[in-house]
Amino acid sequence: MAADRYKWIALSNVTLGVLLATLDASITLIAMPDIFRGIRLDPLVPSNSFYLLWMILGYLVVSSVLIVSLGRLGDMYGRVRIYNLGFVIYTVASLFLTVTWMTGRAGATYLIVFRIVQGLGGACLLANAAAIITDAFPSNQRGMALGINNIVGVSGMFVGLVLGGLLAPVSWRLVFLISVPVGVAGTIWAYLKLEERGVRKRAPVDWWGNITFALGLVLLMVAVTYGIRPANGHATGWTSTRVIVLVAGAAASLAAFWLVERRAENPMFRLPLFRIRAFTFGTLSTFLSAVARGGLMFMLIIWLQGIWLPQHGYDFKDTPLWAGIYMLPLTLGMLVAGPTSGYLSDRFGARLFATLGMVGAACSFGLLLLLPIDFSYPVFAGVLALTGISMGLFASPNRAGVMNSLPASDRGAGGGMNQTFQNSAQVLSIGIFFTLMILGLAATLPDAVRGGLVSHGVPAATAAHVSHLPPVSILFAAFLGYNPIGHLLGPGTLHALSAHQQAALTGRSFFPHLISTPFRNGLHAAFAFAITACLIAAAASLMRGGRTAAQIEQAPVARTETERAA
Repeated sequence: MAADRYKWIALSNVTLGVLLATLDASITLIAMPDIFRGIRLDPLVPSNSFYLLWMILGYLVVSSVLIVSLGRLGDMYGRVRIYNLGFVIYTVASLFLTVTWMTGRAGATYLIVFRIVQGLGGACLLANAAAIITDAFPSNQRGMALGINNIVGVSGMFVGLVLGGLLAPVSWRLVFLISVPVGVAGTIWAYLKLEERGVRKRAPVDWWGNITFALGLVLLMVAVTYGIRPANGHATGWTSTRVIVLVAGAAASLAAFWLVERRAENPMFRLPLFRIRAFTFGTLSTFLSAVARGGLMFMLIIWLQGIWLPQHGYDFKDTPLWAGIYMLPLTLGMLVAGPTSGYLSDRFGARLFATLGMVGAACSFGLLLLLPIDFSYPVFAGVLALTGISMGLFASPNRAGVMNSLPASDRGAGGGMNQTFQNSAQVLSIGIFFTLMILGLAATLPDAVRGGLVSHGVPAATAAHVSHLPPVSILFAAFLGYNPIGHLLGPGTLHALSAHQQAALTGRSFFPHLISTPFRNGLHAAFAFAITACLIAAAASLMRGGRTAAQIEQAPVARTETERAA
């Protein structure tokens, strides 16, 4: 097949695969209330928070853990082969997710297991997508091509919110079923049209490297899920023995991984690649930008679903869908800026655009921090659009700069390493943002809850008991679009109150008003952290070097440095 025609076939198929893989990372967020109602499990019961967290994070965790290994296998046995296998695994897992007959905790466990299998398929797709595009396109067009692919992938995280909100009220199974026909078509298309055009480098599998790396990341991410849950009378579990042991085990395993990789003849994690300046600082920028962006989505969902939408007349059951719709300006901003900045970076290099993108993102977080909790939507939409434009301005040139800096034989491993840092940062970001929010709520929420309930006729003892419930339960309620007051008080307490008091407590205004001030405290801390991460990412982007993509391709510096280090 002619190179000019094949490159567009490769781009379109790989972009479809990346869209599916990233869309499924977020589509369950908005659909979670309907999923839990469908399997008859109450997500607000503290003992069920494990299932809630792993339904959200299981997909991200497994994709983070396996991407580097699958990218390395792509370098060894063929990137298209591993990519195509990912399409098959992803599609089969999506089908199994729609046919469960179990309910309760057994049903939740079934869904989590197949979400993890789906994550394995998504990891195969994500690990090799950028390398397939880089193999297909000449250096002077890679920024544009990778920009389209990367921005569609990032946008998939936000498109999934709207899609989940539309499909879940009809049937929660549709959230998974919609991926099946698209996955079947993509699989057939990939097997028929994609060609192996990369440089293969056969080598033995680095089993000890794979095992120590996977174990370290899994332990660290499990620690995150327990760290944001209450423990030992504290609002979070970061000081609990369990979390400390998990973090220590993760540190020991990752230290062992580093030692193994330094001595391995054919390591899975190509440490010499970090001698390439553009790759090192581009990957660092990727990590920091994902840390800032990963938790943003959750903060915006909580802000809209738990406070702003109910205050503006939306029923709690309708807020998940409308939260996704009201966040569309962010997606549109990324879709506009991403391909444009990718095209321009082909001519002028990645450094300027990536740096300006992160500076713009920091400014947009600052504007979000200045907004009142009950904001004017046109202003909010404008800030979201600026955030999307800034992220699009960064993401495409940064990915192109990273991939162009890599030797042809290491594009799968290098692309997988870059994607691993991005996915891992998203999981860590969720833990960081939730922790900051929980600590902000814990400082002022108990007094607000107690005072608000007593003022509406709830007995002081009952109000005091409810006020000491973990802040994470309130946070999850806001995140899921629930009005938890009736759930927390119970039918007995509510029935003892007057009809007017019951209506006030379970209406659209009481819960949003109750958590507005405590939420604002946590929100300020979270956005301040995001601003800091973006500014450090901007500094890292500035240090990547100023050569254009074409110059990097023409000069043998990257290959020479890698071979010298090896």
